[in-house]
Amino acid sequence: MANLLIVDDEKGIRQLLTLVFERAGHNVRTAGGGRDALALFSQEPADLIISDVRMPDMGGIEMLRTAREIAPEVAVIMMTAFASVDSAREAFKLGADDFIQKPFDVDELKVIVAKALERLDLVKENQAFKRAQRERGQLGNIIGRSGKMQAVYQMIETVAQVPSTVLVTGESGTGKELVARAIHDLSPRAERPFVSINCGAFTETLLESELFGYVKGSFTGATANRKGLFEAASKGSIFLDEIGEMSPSMQVKLLRVLQEKKVRPVGAHEELEVDSRVIAATNRDLAAMVKDGSFREDLFYRVSVIPIELPPLRDRSEDIPDLVNHFVKKFCAQTGRDLSVNEKTLQLLESYAWPGNVRELEHTIERAVALEPTSAIQPERLPSLVTSYNPAAMRNGNSDAFSLPDEGLNLVAHLDHLEKIFVLEALERTAYSQSRAAELLHLSVRSLRHLLDKHGIRSLTAQMREDRRVVEAVPRRRFNDPEPRRRAYDLPSNSMSKIQDGE
Repeated sequence: MANLLIVDDEKGIRQLLTLVFERAGHNVRTAGGGRDALALFSQEPADLIISDVRMPDMGGIEMLRTAREIAPEVAVIMMTAFASVDSAREAFKLGADDFIQKPFDVDELKVIVAKALERLDLVKENQAFKRAQRERGQLGNIIGRSGKMQAVYQMIETVAQVPSTVLVTGESGTGKELVARAIHDLSPRAERPFVSINCGAFTETLLESELFGYVKGSFTGATANRKGLFEAASKGSIFLDEIGEMSPSMQVKLLRVLQEKKVRPVGAHEELEVDSRVIAATNRDLAAMVKDGSFREDLFYRVSVIPIELPPLRDRSEDIPDLVNHFVKKFCAQTGRDLSVNEKTLQLLESYAWPGNVRELEHTIERAVALEPTSAIQPERLPSLVTSYNPAAMRNGNSDAFSLPDEGLNLVAHLDHLEKIFVLEALERTAYSQSRAAELLHLSVRSLRHLLDKHGIRSLTAQMREDRRVVEAVPRRRFNDPEPRRRAYDLPSNSMSKIQDGE
């Protein structure tokens, strides 16, 4: 049994449909026009609306648009004696479930209504499942039952139903792409593509061709037309990670796309209309970048219509046990093992500050699962940074926050390990540009090359640069992969003046 709202300016149609659907066991309300219908709908939303398109006071299309704002999940069937391609297209664009022409066959309309209600039931079941997931401390692949994460879940579920641009902010490793994917999966666009790209991993020229596409002959190597990611994400969502790394000229081009809903492929003369929801993310302070002139103010307001800020893991330490259990199960399933977590180990994990956030915790558990010879993960399997961490000293700003382990450590090997991690991080962040990476590390290019040779990674950087040059030949699915693994320690966004002791 469902709640139906019949909207038609013909009294006979209203009476007929009331009789038909009340006999089928549904609750039926009627309205003679769009304004009356919205008044009833505002008081008590219906499960399904059957509405005429042409009515004197307010047309069905306009009524549908407003009803969707009140209750995005409502099912809608439009009917008219004046069917046209334009009106049908507009109705479906606004999310109408079906469109039927008068005079209609009552049995055909009953079948259409039954199918629409069946789809609605599936939506409600999915929503109930998501609510149950959230109560268990999980939404999609996001883990956490703390109050801060519950607020994030609520925001995700709310913004998923509207087409507005979303800006996800938070420190590196907090799970910004997981949030973007959850928004997409809960939205009406869930069955359409979700496409992601790291804006900081490409040069300006490559980023433009990746986002907007290009036409054959537009540059050397452009041997065929290629769709950009905005076009590939048609009717779906596009996730722009690290949007704060965009160059000023690319910011201008992105702003135009957001304003006009059109893209111009590289080398093309014609613009293409695009319909893809934009979800952006950054670990930088865009408001501060606006003040210093490195990020456009108009673009900032365009991308931050709905902001979602993710808390760092240190501010939701009560979620650590759930995260640890999740990652232990994940990596045990991959290795065919069955491990538990020692109580002392869990205490150490809960007390650590996790500067790399959830990503660092995940890598720590992956390593522990791989190295643990017993049936329970022991403290010895954790990095010395975790086992020697002194939270009281860290809170007081003391330099002995990371104390020397009782058994001592190999300081040279320890610092070499950190050095390699930061060099690789700088290269990844700058699309493997040695000059830009050297600048980020406050080194000369010659000094950076010495470190590349020292750690045996010069050939890797050469290969990655070559991969960037031929990126247009890489299969599209690379952008649909889960968030790429990053190392436990992320290079500070304002560059690094010194490397602290650690592992």
